[in-house]
Amino acid sequence: MNSKTVYIHTLGCQMNVYDSDRICIRLLGMGYDRVSSAEAADLVIINTCAIRAKAEQKLYSLVGRLADLKKKKPALRIGIGGCVAQQEGEKLLNRAPCIDFVFGTHAIGRLNDLITQVERSGRRTVDVKLADCPDDDFSYAMNPSISRQISRFVTIMTGCDNYCTYCVVPYVRGAEVSRPPEHILDEIHMLADSGVREITLLGQNVNSYGQKEGWCNFPELLKQISGIENISRIRFTTSHPKDLSEELIQAFSTLKKVGHHIHLPVQSGSDRILKRMNRRYTHSDYLAKIDRLREICPDMAVTTDFIVGFPGEDEADFQDTLNLIQAVQFDSVFAFKYSDRPSAPASRFSNKVDEDVKSDRLGRLLELQKKCTLRRHQSLIGTRQVILVEGRSPRAAESNQAIVQWTGRTSGNHIVHFSLHNRNGSPEPDLTGQMLSVQISRSFPHSLWGDVIADETDKVYFSSKQS
Repeated sequence: MNSKTVYIHTLGCQMNVYDSDRICIRLLGMGYDRVSSAEAADLVIINTCAIRAKAEQKLYSLVGRLADLKKKKPALRIGIGGCVAQQEGEKLLNRAPCIDFVFGTHAIGRLNDLITQVERSGRRTVDVKLADCPDDDFSYAMNPSISRQISRFVTIMTGCDNYCTYCVVPYVRGAEVSRPPEHILDEIHMLADSGVREITLLGQNVNSYGQKEGWCNFPELLKQISGIENISRIRFTTSHPKDLSEELIQAFSTLKKVGHHIHLPVQSGSDRILKRMNRRYTHSDYLAKIDRLREICPDMAVTTDFIVGFPGEDEADFQDTLNLIQAVQFDSVFAFKYSDRPSAPASRFSNKVDEDVKSDRLGRLLELQKKCTLRRHQSLIGTRQVILVEGRSPRAAESNQAIVQWTGRTSGNHIVHFSLHNRNGSPEPDLTGQMLSVQISRSFPHSLWGDVIADETDKVYFSSKQS
């Protein structure tokens, strides 16, 4: 029986979620059981994000609470991993005496030895060595406690070579490295065999997958993944506007499993600011890509990222951003106030924007996007959408016990809630993982409501009876 327990707290992006699963499996192999709170753990690991100052502040707030916990439980071990660990290294040990070990973004494959060393010697230690080829272990996919889900992330490449002036990723994740396509396909086969039906491929810029290594390009990888039985839908993030190719745009039409949704971070609508960011495209370049995407797939959902208050941004620059939002009509956006990051060139730029101005601009941007999202959702009313059912809806169940509420996502990644009416006392079918056609009947700020089409209802109850 396992006698040790671990609590893993993940901050940041989907890649960190993926890495935390890999960390968890390694610790299970060392005899740890995963628990849901730091108070119940013998070992606490925080997997960190350094992309914005706010994420780093969350880390130090958590460490403060863990320091108090360690006073009550002196035997508690605390480890810090991820991007802040890579960025700060030994400084973390100096700043927080409660931390026992620090491991960087390329050290997950060395984590077993690191923890064993700490357990045996009690000495605090740091491992932030960047390897030429990061650890490519995907044994987590074989563990049912990890892979028993409908949707999973799969990292296809790590690091970045783009060097946007605001970004620390090249410094904390290293140079761009693609995973061998056969490893990716083997991992997805394992996940599909365990019940996973949707895969989201992860990379800082998936457009450049395989180019440095001379492997297949990203559209070809998508084609190969599309041939995997039991995978119903494929998504990916992130795609850089500068090198979104015509071949990849065409893949949305030719590969039926690829969801009609793209996350295409624009960051600003101002050509002047985009140049200072080293993004290597213009306002008009971006609009041309959006037009082409919607020409190929008229129902294409587009989401993006914005940085508000980049150094030197004036009101005219910000108006260019608002004009871009009006022109594109994004389905949703992630928008953040600019913050200086260590090692990023923009931290040394002059003409910093006042915090109050940044807050005002962020509020205006989000208010405009709220209206765009509502319009996009309302435009879907009356349309038929194919839903991949994720499970029971987290919303409160209706009082009528004959009605069960479920949730899923459209090809465009919109959340849809719907109900299935019980048929004359028939056993309630489990819809998780099924693809169903629904007609959208209502829209809300963050989701949609749909009605299962009659023949689909018959199908799921018939299938339930047959099983």
